[in-house]
Amino acid sequence: MILPLETAYDRLMCGRFSMAVDLSAVLRRFLVTRAPQSVPPLYNIAPTHQAPVILNEDGRVLELLRWGLIPSWSKDPAIGYKMINARAETLTEKASFKRPFQRQRCLVPADGFYEWKFTRTAQGKIPIRIRLKSQATFAMAGLWDRWKDPHGKEIKSFTIITTEANEALQPIHDRMPVILRPEGEEAWLDPKAEAKHLVAALRPYPEEELEAYAVSKLINDPTVNRPDCIAPAVPPKGPTLFDG
Repeated sequence: MILPLETAYDRLMCGRFSMAVDLSAVLRRFLVTRAPQSVPPLYNIAPTHQAPVILNEDGRVLELLRWGLIPSWSKDPAIGYKMINARAETLTEKASFKRPFQRQRCLVPADGFYEWKFTRTAQGKIPIRIRLKSQATFAMAGLWDRWKDPHGKEIKSFTIITTEANEALQPIHDRMPVILRPEGEEAWLDPKAEAKHLVAALRPYPEEELEAYAVSKLINDPTVNRPDCIAPAVPPKGPTLFDG
């Protein structure tokens, strides 16, 4: 059962998402010119996982990058654990994000993202999936960087930009991922675009275009990647999911 966003509460961060759409459909949707031969459906993408990201490198290129930005100047790749999100309001101030925001912006395709809702019942925290009502694939605004270890081994990584939550999500958390409008994606990827002109795109997505539903607690395990992760959960007996 699809549930209205305004009934949800708890804490929201962009710390898990899904990209389970067929690769050929993703390539068409984002006009990708180069990509791996295959990318499996990803129902439960967690920090440090490899995820499809669209870069502008002589055309739109889809590559698998590690989630959790490792700045090129970092001495320790473990910093990536703390860099899964970047606040829109401070992109031009933080050393880790300032340069990528100027020249290394990317699209992070997704068909939904997750949050865990606290209930005052034996259910505890209930995982919830948030998606577009149209169920269309969308692009989250991201940044990427290239890091090399002392032996020359390269890791490409990315972060997802967050902004203040829309009114429906405010009771859950004050942040949400930046979902770009399709007409804004080209400018976001354009390395010649002035960063100051892109700030206007980093705003909350309209609440009336989003919906949410409970999913199985299988999603709690980041090693689980199967269709059950995005399937609506069977409503429990007793108090309804959002009774608190």
